[in-house]
Amino acid sequence: MARRSDASAGTPATSALTRAGIEFRAHAYEHDPRAAAYGLEAAEKLGIDAALVFKTLLAAVDGSLAVAIVPVAMQLDLKAFATAVGGKRAEMADPSLAERKTGYVLGGISPIGQKTPLPTVLDESAILCETVFVSGGRRGLDLELAPDDLLAVTSGRYAPIARGR
Repeated sequence: MARRSDASAGTPATSALTRAGIEFRAHAYEHDPRAAAYGLEAAEKLGIDAALVFKTLLAAVDGSLAVAIVPVAMQLDLKAFATAVGGKRAEMADPSLAERKTGYVLGGISPIGQKTPLPTVLDESAILCETVFVSGGRRGLDLELAPDDLLAVTSGRYAPIARGR
């Protein structure tokens, strides 16, 4: 996979990957503003298996924010996520707080290049993937990279944090 620093795809996420020397591929698509499920839209528009597309979610664990990255076709298991970050209770973060802390808009929140570095956990299902797709920092842009590289650039770790719908 070639590193790509396409100027049209320039976001804090792509800049962070380039600075870190991590190989990635940027995939742009025409975002439909009526789409409610951004990750599933990305899978459909890019013609890829939804199991490879991961969504970035922010949750408050015992009052502190943390980042969860789970497959778009699954849900975040809040109890498992709290345990994974060493807490007792987790709840989804307020959307406006998530935007302020990350510097990204909903539907375009990337786990990479956030304004405020936060503890990050990637669902262990990603271990089975050669590459995964995550938001590139804006709606209509996904980044493809190796899951271990995603963890390296976010200082994250694997844990079983997803559950079926």
